[in-house]
Amino acid sequence: MSNSAFASNPELSVEQRGPVLWLTITREERRNAMSHGVLAAMTQAISAAQSRRDIRAIVITGAGVKAFCAGADLQSANAFTTDYSEPHGHLAQLLRVARASYVPLIARVNGACMAGGMGLMSMCDMAVAARHAVFGLPEVKVGVFPAQVLSVLQHLIPRRVLSEMCLTGEPITSAQALEVGLVNYVDDDVDAKLQWLLERLLDKSPAAIRRGLYTMKKVEAMAFEESMSFTESQIALFTLTDDAKEGQKAFQEKRKPNWAGQ
Repeated sequence: MSNSAFASNPELSVEQRGPVLWLTITREERRNAMSHGVLAAMTQAISAAQSRRDIRAIVITGAGVKAFCAGADLQSANAFTTDYSEPHGHLAQLLRVARASYVPLIARVNGACMAGGMGLMSMCDMAVAARHAVFGLPEVKVGVFPAQVLSVLQHLIPRRVLSEMCLTGEPITSAQALEVGLVNYVDDDVDAKLQWLLERLLDKSPAAIRRGLYTMKKVEAMAFEESMSFTESQIALFTLTDDAKEGQKAFQEKRKPNWAGQ
């Protein structure tokens, strides 16, 4: 990787591949369980990517083929927190940074996606899963409950499905995850499908995606009239970008647009 703005550590590989930043949890022997180091490094990388116009998407995944992320590392003495006097926990901070990201986040679910791993997957804007992947919220089996995960998961899937997953702790298959809208695609070749999805995103207007993701996230929590007032001014700002002018010109001239990203 060429730029020192992104630092890998033994538990999280941070690699820029062209316009895509890859964040890979490298704790295969622990089923890519989240350590505080992983969460802090992932938070830093997503935050740093916001000011980089050369990064068009961020892929989050785990090493190997068995697990995307098994959640908190229950072998750790401080699996859920390091300091009870600290109001902001590491997972909560990561979910906040992901929520504020205007660079699209894509989960590459290469295996088991459990507990806190469901939070990592749900905080992403899109998700592609391997056929053998399974998804679960097994916290009740160890006497806790998927608290922070609910903040990013509760609006993704139907309430009845969410309740059953939380209250029974039993996993669902990739086919079930696709059926309830937890993931966008399931494929035997997760990388081929991920590349297909990335290509459909990377040839579009960077300016429209950046400002569009901002708009999507802002209106989600607004009442109807508030969202109308916000979006009727937003669309005017969209049209002022160089990309909007180029996009319309390219359409009129029947050619592919040459995006400036501004």
